[in-house]
Amino acid sequence: MALSYVVTGGGRGIGRGIVERLLGQENVVVAVERDAEALEWAGGRVIPLLGDASAEAIAEEAADLAQQAGTLTGWVNNAAVFRDASVHSDSAECVVNLITANLAPAVVGCTTAVRRFLNAATPGAIVNITSHQAQRAVPGALPYSTAKAAIEGLTRALAVEYGPKGIRVNAVAPGSVATERYAEFLAALDPSVAGKVERELAELHPIGRVATTGEVAAAVAYLLSADASFVTGVVLPVDGGRSVLAFDPEAR
Repeated sequence: MALSYVVTGGGRGIGRGIVERLLGQENVVVAVERDAEALEWAGGRVIPLLGDASAEAIAEEAADLAQQAGTLTGWVNNAAVFRDASVHSDSAECVVNLITANLAPAVVGCTTAVRRFLNAATPGAIVNITSHQAQRAVPGALPYSTAKAAIEGLTRALAVEYGPKGIRVNAVAPGSVATERYAEFLAALDPSVAGKVERELAELHPIGRVATTGEVAAAVAYLLSADASFVTGVVLPVDGGRSVLAFDPEAR
């Protein structure tokens, strides 16, 4: 029987890269996405599911589809909302709502996955996509950074609680990634400014460039695989060294 996976936010960018990587030769992936256009490419062994990943009913439907297609083996919580807010200019309610918008899909996904693995009495793995911003905040991204830090805490707590049940939970923390959103951001800038931004982003990563979606997907696939059978509770940076870079003031 084929192995099956669920990937939230699976229509574009990192999510699509993960879906394509997990397919392999015979696996099935349920891709959850809010935007119907982002799933137009799906088909065959990619099962599209339109809906909000923070809705329990959608998560349950995704699990049903995955289990009907194969043995549910892995769940990737990738869905995210990119909208900034600041406590000096936005209400506390607005900030809390934006934190929840990024945290809730991971909580709902983890809850659903854990219950399905337990009920089926099969081992399983969960990977939560966080960000370098969870540990090193970027000005103007308070809700996103806060939610991603919470997801890393959730990852560790679940790993400890459900490891004895054969469920592994890890996180991948990307740096800057060349997604469609990244390309659209650069395209909206004046060419001279875009070039400067690209150079500055490259300098933030010791490897000298931003990541491809495939590089992030490869790390996720590893953590879901049997090769990582003794790895749990880990936050794996896939950031080209961005999280360990300290600029030398004397070099300036």
